[in-house]
Amino acid sequence: MHHFAYQDGQLKAEGVSLDQIASQVGTPTYVYSQATLTRHFQAFGQAFAGLDPLICFAVKANTNRAVMGLFASLGGGADIVSGGELYRALQAGVDPGRIVYSGVGKSEAEMEAALAAGILMFNLESVQELLVLDQVAGRLGVKAPVSLRVNPDVDAQTHPKITTGLAKNKFGLDVDLAFEQYRLMAGMPHLQIMGVSCHIGSQLTDVRPFADACERLAALVARLKAAGINLRVLDLGGGLGITYNDEVPPNPAQYAAALKQTVGRLGLRLVLEPGRVLVGNAGLLLCRVLYTKQTPAKRFIIVDAAMNDLVRPSFYDSYHAIWPVSQRPGEEAMVADVVGPICETGDFLARQRDLPAFERGQLMAIMSAGAYGFAMSSNYNSRPRAAEVLVNGDRFGVVRARETYEDLCRGESLPEWMR
Repeated sequence: MHHFAYQDGQLKAEGVSLDQIASQVGTPTYVYSQATLTRHFQAFGQAFAGLDPLICFAVKANTNRAVMGLFASLGGGADIVSGGELYRALQAGVDPGRIVYSGVGKSEAEMEAALAAGILMFNLESVQELLVLDQVAGRLGVKAPVSLRVNPDVDAQTHPKITTGLAKNKFGLDVDLAFEQYRLMAGMPHLQIMGVSCHIGSQLTDVRPFADACERLAALVARLKAAGINLRVLDLGGGLGITYNDEVPPNPAQYAAALKQTVGRLGLRLVLEPGRVLVGNAGLLLCRVLYTKQTPAKRFIIVDAAMNDLVRPSFYDSYHAIWPVSQRPGEEAMVADVVGPICETGDFLARQRDLPAFERGQLMAIMSAGAYGFAMSSNYNSRPRAAEVLVNGDRFGVVRARETYEDLCRGESLPEWMR
């Protein structure tokens, strides 16, 4: 469900015409719907009603401070994986007591910053990491709240690049060895055991892997309790998928139904880390057609957005629906590739797609781009990154200004011998 729809042939974000946004802000521009973001967050919380879940938005999906700030105002926290995401979350007004720090490579400086901020807990992912965190906390004279991220060796049945819960993946600790690691942590003076966590992958469209992982964690919790190690938090991560094309992922209520019985009997505080499911269909990438081109092999629509703006099609071969901003009744369809200006054959946003007969200057909306869109963008080919806009009813605001050429060179300098 999202709040992008046609009215009198014009595509609108809530009550704002995308043509108006393009005229005032330019293209390419990411456009987010506040009503959709709010609806998705609230639906997730309502699905787990009775379990008092802490919903920590997976910041990696969309790092805009306005988006994080909106979720914080609704009672949400943040799942972070870097010092930069910690800084952004705090700047957005996220309560540090609602921040969970995951990731396999936390530096000592990042650990210190998170401890100083007073985050809820660290999800630790290796034995060396827990030893280092104990030392860092000792230097600061505090106890670090920790959870072990357990790798349950569950096949999430998703794209190989975004599965994270298999034994061969870099994430987490082996579930069969985790018991001994908890016993090790229990004897460390500067660590406070909080709970257990897992995250098995992204864009999952079946609840069974989630339920399987939850049961494996429940067995570990029971074993730890019998050994006198009592946990307080169960962090089930995120990964629930969305509809890009013809996927039929479970909705939050179906997801919750598959987990509630197991979670309920454990009596632990539930932490969830949704990302894509909150923001994916709440955003689109607005761009403009620069040229159309017919070759003996195929037809191309060349737009002013590119793989540096939205890398998912090139990186994952992902599908994003493409809508014209202005509908033209009776318009013929054509088969074409939508490509950008970057000097790579892999710079495409769609391949061999049935599309309206777009013409030079026409506006195009690339749908379901709210997750891993701007967050994964770059300055490749020295292209300034796109603007970001948040729509609320019949008004909108620029929540990240378009980069300038001057921004591209910020921080650079010539060494003395070249001046």
